[in-house]
Amino acid sequence: MRDPSQANQPEPDHGARPQPDVAGGGGAPEASPWARPPAPYQPWQAPPAPRYQVVPPPPGLRYDHLARTPVNRWWRPLVGTLIVAGAFVAVSVAVIVGGTIAAALLGIPVIMSSGRMFGNPVFELSVMLLSIAAVLPLVFGTAWLVQRRPPGTLSSVLGRVRWGWLLICLVPAVLALVLGQAAMIATLAVTGQGVGQLFGWVGWDRFLPGMVAILVLVPFQAAAEEYVFRGWVIQAFGAYFRTPWPGILLGAAAFTSLHAYTDWGIIDVFGFGALMGWLAVRTGGLEAPIALHVTNNIVSFLPSAASGDLGNALQQGAVPWQSLAGTVVQLGFFTVAVVIIAQKRAIPTVSR
Repeated sequence: MRDPSQANQPEPDHGARPQPDVAGGGGAPEASPWARPPAPYQPWQAPPAPRYQVVPPPPGLRYDHLARTPVNRWWRPLVGTLIVAGAFVAVSVAVIVGGTIAAALLGIPVIMSSGRMFGNPVFELSVMLLSIAAVLPLVFGTAWLVQRRPPGTLSSVLGRVRWGWLLICLVPAVLALVLGQAAMIATLAVTGQGVGQLFGWVGWDRFLPGMVAILVLVPFQAAAEEYVFRGWVIQAFGAYFRTPWPGILLGAAAFTSLHAYTDWGIIDVFGFGALMGWLAVRTGGLEAPIALHVTNNIVSFLPSAASGDLGNALQQGAVPWQSLAGTVVQLGFFTVAVVIIAQKRAIPTVSR
């Protein structure tokens, strides 16, 4: 029973929520802690495309195995080789066509017969050298795009050209060339062959244009051949084979087919290509082959330019057997000297 003394007092509200004071102006009700303002409208955006990654080879790989990166697949060396071969032909044709157009504009006779292309030997030499040198960027691009590896791995196991080592290799290259030329001349003289036609002087006015073309373009032409036939071919085969010899021999054969020499000249060029391939693997890079190739080509062209016989120097064909004596001395001395120097200077032969 309720106490009469509490008749005018309100009954207690057990569990009832307090009501907001709307009459007395007590303000807006308190916001819920779970309430969030609506997010501003943003248009849909496509996710970012995956970034193209170039993957270097793992450490401890020999030069011919540098294409064995973690992303290598069986088809990458094959597709890359087809691209390099196609680029070699396409670039050569494009440069020759461009040279023909330039010759017509400059008034240079276009021959295109008897093994000659143009009536100006210096212009012809420049076009010939440029048609090979222009392939070099495409070889680098194929390694980067198709094989997804640093293009510098074509140069050496350190992923770059070892310029100091290249300059060192030029010293035995020059000495080897001098000894080889002396051996060839001595063999020609002993066998009763004349050597007077090997030397001559046409004058500075006719020699200088040829000398400039030779000194500027031959290094790029020789380097391009080394990167294609020693670098790319050896590493493409090295992606499949443990031994480097399939790549060395196939690269030397392809290198020989690029030249038009016959009989003893085939042996000369093939031997040069095979030995340069072995040296690339043995020294861990293309520096030694490039040094000898550049030196050999410069000295092959300069005497012809000095004697005014540069047009005949562009002709390739039969080579007397006596020239092999000079080749054996030259390649033998250079190989032994480079291997000894590389050992003494501890030139790296595997990737790091």
